Amino acid sequence: MLDDMDRRLLRYWQADPSLTPGELADHCNMTPGKAARRIARMQEDGVLQGVSAVIDWAALGYTVEVSLRITLDKTQSSAFDDFLTQARTVPEVTEIQTFLGRVDVRLNVIARDMTHYQQVYRAGILTLPHIADIEALMQVARIKAQEALPL
Repeated sequence: MLDDMDRRLLRYWQADPSLTPGELADHCNMTPGKAARRIARMQEDGVLQGVSAVIDWAALGYTVEVSLRITLDKTQSSAFDDFLTQARTVPEVTEIQTFLGRVDVRLNVIARDMTHYQQVYRAGILTLPHIADIEALMQVARIKAQEALPL
């Protein structure tokens, strides 16, 4: 699927996503056209799904981060779909994951402070449908946050 040159391009781009195809080409000793074609192919193949900005939420005043582990009442067949549809509308929910096991869904929630979190929790989270149980884990420190793969 990926050859050594594709991996080199991805390694450099992971290290510095601001690099242009021309700059990537220079790092990989290839022509800018060849680098651009390889990048386009990896996008078409779904290897590259987009380029995103990483935002430091704390720098914007969001100092509280909570991971909510939620077990749903699955007595209705639409429980997952109903819950996920409404959870997507809560602006402070930054991530939604689903699981197999005792916990069905994990929501990552950010807030400016504990008062704001309490408002989000009461007005945004507790109103979500089909919740059977919630466990809240307050984040103390982020030790490692890296999405780069060892290519």
